[in-house]
Amino acid sequence: MDKTMRLASAGLLALTALTGCATGPAYQRPDASLAAAYHSSGALAERQATLPAPALDAWWNGFDDPALQRIVARVLAQNLDLAAAMARVDQARAAARMADARLLPEGGVSASVAHQRQSVNSPIGKIASSFPGYNREQSIYDAGLGASWELDVAGGLRDGAQAASAEAQAAEADRLGVRVSVTAEAADAYFRVRGAQRRIALAQEQIANNGRLLELVRLRLADGLASSRESAQAEALVAQARATVPPLRIELEVQLNRLDVLMGAAPGTYAAELATTAAGASVAADAATPIAGQPDAMVGATPPAGARGENATVAPETRVPAIELSQGPADLLRRRPDVIAAERRLAASNAQIGAAMSEYYPKVTLSALLGLSSLGANGLLSAASLQPQVAAGLRWRLFDFGRIDADVARARGANAEALAAYRKAVLRAAEDVENAVITLTQLEAQHAELSDEVDAHIRARDASELAYKGGAVSLYEVLEEQRQLLASRDQMARVNADNARAAVATFRAAGGGW
Repeated sequence: MDKTMRLASAGLLALTALTGCATGPAYQRPDASLAAAYHSSGALAERQATLPAPALDAWWNGFDDPALQRIVARVLAQNLDLAAAMARVDQARAAARMADARLLPEGGVSASVAHQRQSVNSPIGKIASSFPGYNREQSIYDAGLGASWELDVAGGLRDGAQAASAEAQAAEADRLGVRVSVTAEAADAYFRVRGAQRRIALAQEQIANNGRLLELVRLRLADGLASSRESAQAEALVAQARATVPPLRIELEVQLNRLDVLMGAAPGTYAAELATTAAGASVAADAATPIAGQPDAMVGATPPAGARGENATVAPETRVPAIELSQGPADLLRRRPDVIAAERRLAASNAQIGAAMSEYYPKVTLSALLGLSSLGANGLLSAASLQPQVAAGLRWRLFDFGRIDADVARARGANAEALAAYRKAVLRAAEDVENAVITLTQLEAQHAELSDEVDAHIRARDASELAYKGGAVSLYEVLEEQRQLLASRDQMARVNADNARAAVATFRAAGGGW
């Protein structure tokens, strides 16, 4: 018997020596096949030569817009998606702590009191009732202090803890990704608001301009100098200009509501702060100056309710800052939260392979109990009631008809899927930056061309005014030049807003914002 106990003890010590042995594959982050530089970095470098580049962590400060900075601050403090992401991080961290705790022993205290009336017809009752002084009423008192520890023989618990830790890191990266996303969404909505406001002001200038044209035609028609067809055409121009306002107002209200929700508030909460445009240069400076000698009646055609007419002012054009991408695509591996999260999930799936493979090996558990048991409360805390126990448990799945094999195969498949997802995330990140940079540079080129177009229309408008004063052309031609000028300015306002949004998309693609 002693020899058997020695062999069992030796076997247990051997199994204990295996504790912490690795069974799964060692993890190594895969190489990412990325180019040394962005394909469109040349055009971006030319642009950045004359512009300051803000810190990527707080890129919104580079626009030098206090309203935008205030909005982003509210979003970071109040956004509900960000709050939900933080809650997911807390859950993942708790799961990681739970997995770490499984590596350590656990203990507990137990106590119970049971009262019963013994049956005299039961086997024990028949025997006990034959003795003098037998009492059917019994109270049993039990108390104990126990501990148990599962030895991590094959490293499965450790692999599980590593997987849970990697998942917690992935959840944190996801939270950073939400932070990047909501700040970019807020900036995008803000610039769409400003673009809509600017275009509404320009549309109202167009309405006023077409209204003056309509009054001119009506006066000429009354004097027999114009036809009813010309009057109908002028009325159509006014209606056409007014028809451009409702879609712009829809865009404005939708983006204001979008901003409120991003700031964790009901639609309409903060809209009033952005309902009026910032102080800026007057559109009327070049576009709506009354023409010398024009009759007062020609200034008619009151704009619709809510329009600001020719005295409206709009926010100045957005100054787009430079964007620092000097470290190239490889920087995305540490800057892009979605790439970081994909890599951490790949590491977690690798650790899960080891956890699955550990089932090939035995599970060993040590437990101990220091217990007290007594039929009466008076004798519970005596040496006679002491009931200690020590146990060693062994569980080994020798025959399971391929269950472990299937679980390992599943874990390897999940790892292969995570590897593909990681590689795709890397490629998608590089694609996002390339697309954002080319969009930004081309929109800026378009903006420069539109600026030249506006300058040309201003010169043509000024020349037509001089010709009108000299009697060489009609007022109709002057107002037509004015209409073309306002149309070009509207397109330039739209491109300027799109340009700012493209800059936001570039900052977002580069992983800025955390």
